[in-house]
Amino acid sequence: LFLIFNHKLTDRQKQDAICSLNITEFIVLPESLQKLWQNIPAEVEEIEPHLDSLQKWLLSNASKKDYILIQGDFGASYHMIKFAFKYDYIPVYSTTKREAVEVSGNDGSVQMKHLIKHCIYRKYGA
Repeated sequence: LFLIFNHKLTDRQKQDAICSLNITEFIVLPESLQKLWQNIPAEVEEIEPHLDSLQKWLLSNASKKDYILIQGDFGASYHMIKFAFKYDYIPVYSTTKREAVEVSGNDGSVQMKHLIKHCIYRKYGA
């Protein structure tokens, strides 16, 4: 599973990838490409050229039918999903369930905490 993703996978995400997608290896981006993915420039109108080095790296490292987890900046994700389909990769994303939990403070205040839990991997376009 190639990880084009802003965070580290949770144990639950790893276990689900192994069980549901038959993943045997998790491939993280090289540090320079990870920084690129985490810092898509907000002020640039055309971001596709910004993704060239990431796409070249995938072409050199991924094979047809490899799974690629793509999540992050919406526009960049859109371009990478199109790229994945073009080269016969399988783009997926992690679905989540959000739960709000109220925590009462000693001073009478109430703090809302949001728990986000991985549910399943879903193929883009499914």
